[in-house]
Amino acid sequence: MGALLRRYASPGEPLSCERVAQGLLNRGYRLATTRGDYFLKHHLDGDHEAIARQHRATERLQALGVPVAPPVPAADGDTVAVIGGDCYALHPWVQGSHRDGAQLCAVESRRLGALLGLVHTCLAQVMDPDVPQAEHRSADPVNTLALIDDLVARARRHEPRDAFDELAEHRLLERRVLLGLHAHRRPATPVTGAWVHGDFHPLNLLYRGEGRSAEPAAIVDWDRLGVQPRAEEAVRAAAIFFVRPSGELELAKVRAYARAYRRAAGADAEELAAAVHRVWWERLNDFWILRWRYQLHDRRADPQFPAASALAVWWTREYEAVCEAFAG
Repeated sequence: MGALLRRYASPGEPLSCERVAQGLLNRGYRLATTRGDYFLKHHLDGDHEAIARQHRATERLQALGVPVAPPVPAADGDTVAVIGGDCYALHPWVQGSHRDGAQLCAVESRRLGALLGLVHTCLAQVMDPDVPQAEHRSADPVNTLALIDDLVARARRHEPRDAFDELAEHRLLERRVLLGLHAHRRPATPVTGAWVHGDFHPLNLLYRGEGRSAEPAAIVDWDRLGVQPRAEEAVRAAAIFFVRPSGELELAKVRAYARAYRRAAGADAEELAAAVHRVWWERLNDFWILRWRYQLHDRRADPQFPAASALAVWWTREYEAVCEAFAG
């Protein structure tokens, strides 16, 4: 800690450093010093260049009025501190709370959509438009069926077997049937992309205030900043914010959110409809939570599985209604 803080001009003397519970991919700490509180982020991937790019992006976005929390520069101006081969960044501590879609009314849902549209339009202004695009191929159902067979076998022999394993097996077998029925609907590879946040969801958005007076204080965690079809991020975010525990989407809120996003981003109905189709297919073929549990023996994402797995089934059944909510 001393080696880290000596890099900064006036962070104060450390008083305490407590782990922040949220977060799956990196480690975060609330660092209290004699000069105030900070968020200390330990970037586990250690990609100095990518981290610095994320930092430059947030600095430029803040200048355009996007609520972000750019890092504190060290005395030499660098925002990435390398200690013992690990990369760290110090950010101002943002006091706020997370809010999911159940806590947002229709007006606040519109504000959320407008905010993401603002992020996308501002990223287009501040990021290099000539970065080569990676090809985001849609999932091959043949590979997915092989993965399902593997995960079913792992779930069946998992000991001690519990209710989660029973649900996992049920959902896997259910998904196998759905893929057989809908394999012909595999979407084509998208041709254009844009700079996106990459991980826009409730835990990466802090609100200041309470109730309808609450305002976004900061969009955080820019680790997945990259080039992807922008409307897909809008659809993925809505599928996280507005999913009920039963796996259904709150379509009235989705509609308010999507219309505001389209206005703010300048996106048309065709772009959103194509994104809905691609994200639906992605969800139908996605088993990352079960891969974490059974292949990596990591259960941190287990609580997300009931709603996420039910959503794929509900979305398939209500496909037209979901499309209308986003593109109508």
